[in-house]
Amino acid sequence: MLKTVNILNKRARFDYEIIDRYTAGIVLAGSEIKSIRLGKASIAESFCEFQNNELFAINTNIEQYTYSTNFNHAPKSERKLLLNKKELKSLEKSVQNKGLTIIPLRLFTNEKGLAKLEIGLCRGKKNYDKRESIKERDTKRDLDRIKKVYK
Repeated sequence: MLKTVNILNKRARFDYEIIDRYTAGIVLAGSEIKSIRLGKASIAESFCEFQNNELFAINTNIEQYTYSTNFNHAPKSERKLLLNKKELKSLEKSVQNKGLTIIPLRLFTNEKGLAKLEIGLCRGKKNYDKRESIKERDTKRDLDRIKKVYK
């Protein structure tokens, strides 16, 4: 039985308004997938960018696999994302025209053991939007506490 990996980018939900979500495959080396299965990866500072009509995840940190030989991977290299042509064209058009950005939201392994990256088409939040989300989170927490007391 495979252990599922679920690495989240919590900062993305706070800094960006998520408009649309896509699930993309990632082109990885053998030592990279082994590190991901051990949970030694971070997508907190990463973003996606188009280069020659292909989508790449930039600044994704996958630690080196400790048991591999000297043919190890670079921890912060660019990694190609695999999507359909239709999805790539619509993403590229929306990024160019509307000023949106593509942010990785979640790195996970599916039931076959393959690494997938959930990306989101996002719009940056302003400071007042962030304060509003903090206020909503605090009121939700207070309501949950009140409910817990009266149960």
